[in-house]
Amino acid sequence: MSELTRDAVVAAVHPIDDATVAEIIATGVTEAELAQACAFVAREFKTHAHRDVPVGRVGQVISILERVGARPRSPLGEAGSTME
Repeated sequence: MSELTRDAVVAAVHPIDDATVAEIIATGVTEAELAQACAFVAREFKTHAHRDVPVGRVGQVISILERVGARPRSPLGEAGSTME
C-alpha cells in the first residue's frame, strides 16, 4: 500500500488548504478510499440527497470534506461531461 501524497489530495479536491490535506493524509486513507469519499461528496452535492456516511477512513474523509466545504473534482468535468 502506497502512502497518499499531498499532490494526490490536491488533485482530487478543491479548494483545500495544507492543514486539511494533512488531516486527510493522517486518517491513513488510500488513494482509492479518497476517490470513494470524493465520489460520495460529489453525489450528495449534485443530488442534494443525504445518505448515511460510511464508517471507517472513508467516512472520516467525507466528514472532513463536508466540514471544510471542499468540492471534489470530477474527472469528467463540472456537469459530468468531458467537454468543457
